Amino acid sequence: MLTFIRRLVVLLLLISNLPASATTYELPDNPGDSLIGDQMASKLYTTAKHEDTLLDIARNYDVGQIEILLLNPGVDRWLPGEGTRVRLSNLRLLPDTPRKGLTLNLPEYRMYYFPRHAEGEKGIVKTFPHSIGRVDWRTPLGRTTIVRKTENPVWIPPASIRAEHATNGDILPQIIPAGPDNPLGLFAMYLGVPGYLIHGTNKPYGVGMRVSHGCIRMYPEDIEELFPEIEIGTPVHIVNQPVKVGWHQDTLYIEVHPALAETEAEDEHGTIPKQTEKKYLARLKMALKLIQHANNHQMPVLDGEALKEALQMHNGIPVAIYKRPAMTQADPAVLSIP
Repeated sequence: MLTFIRRLVVLLLLISNLPASATTYELPDNPGDSLIGDQMASKLYTTAKHEDTLLDIARNYDVGQIEILLLNPGVDRWLPGEGTRVRLSNLRLLPDTPRKGLTLNLPEYRMYYFPRHAEGEKGIVKTFPHSIGRVDWRTPLGRTTIVRKTENPVWIPPASIRAEHATNGDILPQIIPAGPDNPLGLFAMYLGVPGYLIHGTNKPYGVGMRVSHGCIRMYPEDIEELFPEIEIGTPVHIVNQPVKVGWHQDTLYIEVHPALAETEAEDEHGTIPKQTEKKYLARLKMALKLIQHANNHQMPVLDGEALKEALQMHNGIPVAIYKRPAMTQADPAVLSIP
């Protein structure tokens, strides 16, 4: 029933162009599987209107900026044009983390929330796009928790941020009161790592990019939905997994995202890092290691072309690269009597 409702919601969004909230998926029946989404639809598209930008469409369907650019490399960001088909995401692989609390996969610019569910009840996962810290203000990796929650937060800019703004001629006040002009938005959740928050924003079109001072920014409508569901003490896993590998039944999938830039020169001002042979080979090495691990530490006979395309495109679309042979009933043993 939940699957039917989710498909109906996606259909209504496609025809109404209303802002979406979190995308909700059922967890796989097999706990060892990782693919979530609608396997019935190999591709999902919407159609741009005359007044649309790609960023408008991204927000309408709860997608971040870099994600929609990677999905639509030939489409103009600011003027896609009326009638242009715009691809959306309909399949994802879960990150390799415990399926509880929050997981933030930084290269994916996406959060996964695993609500609690009663024993015997079908589990779900909600996903949201988010921004992360710039190269010079990196979001920390590791496990932490939510230690505090605040509605209508007041922002006290750290001295380092005030100094950075001052060099650009922008003098920040020592205290920024709550309200629509507050960079934290209307909701904030504080991590156990001092100085780092998950919060809303007054600049929603930056969601899904590497633009913050290390905090996690969410669309205002997304954090408004998530905020009341999160309890103090909720575990948070912040990971760097540009390559994900996982099963759906007997098929192995790979999902590849651009690796996070290590220097400001590589960062390209928060847009898509350039593809290089060095980066491709590094992702290939990582992919082969993950594939072998997922297949009981044995390297299967892969679809080499599919693997190569996934690594080159690095657009976050799960690609099938291997299918287990069908199990056949063993022939009856032949009894030999000397």
